[in-house]
Amino acid sequence: MTLALIDYGAGNLHSVANALRAAGAEDLTITASPDVVRAADRIVLPGVGSFRACAEGLRAIGGMVEAMAERVHVGGAPFLGICVGMQLLATRGLEHGVTPGLDWIAGEVRLIERTDPQIKIPHMGWNDVSLGLHDPAEGLIDAGEAYFLHSYHFQPEDGANVAAMTDHGGGLVAAVAQDNVVGVQFHPEKSQQYGLSLLSRFLEWKP
Repeated sequence: MTLALIDYGAGNLHSVANALRAAGAEDLTITASPDVVRAADRIVLPGVGSFRACAEGLRAIGGMVEAMAERVHVGGAPFLGICVGMQLLATRGLEHGVTPGLDWIAGEVRLIERTDPQIKIPHMGWNDVSLGLHDPAEGLIDAGEAYFLHSYHFQPEDGANVAAMTDHGGGLVAAVAQDNVVGVQFHPEKSQQYGLSLLSRFLEWKP
């Protein structure tokens, strides 16, 4: 099983790679090659920083977005987006103006609204991950506690795409899913056993 971890200058690649290997990934390649992505059995897209910078970095690699779409939507490869890599699944991001996302899961990425003066932004640290009434990720996401670090959050248009929630002065989407695509707002690579268990399940996931 080959796994492509996409390098577009916007992720803590080595931490994610180490966590994936600890979770059982044996044939893992950190890559900026569309050809490698097009041939991979599974794809992981990390992301750290602003939505705009990440979107521009990904699109700056010629043919990468097309290779991802071909492998995931036509070839059916399981896909995992992490943090901003999850946010890029949205239709658009509203950080530093409007920036188009991949539009794989309809919705917007917008600033977390401060409804309580005691609530700090960014949302940083450990927080509960709770499951909803439906399970679009087909058992991939589990309830538990994960490490978050973000100021913007994904609001899907269709609640059926919400795989998990967390609470930070109100509900925030912790994970989204649709078919063979899943994204998590938290950092599995920083979430100790909870994160490793999730990555292990992703390596075996057959959506």
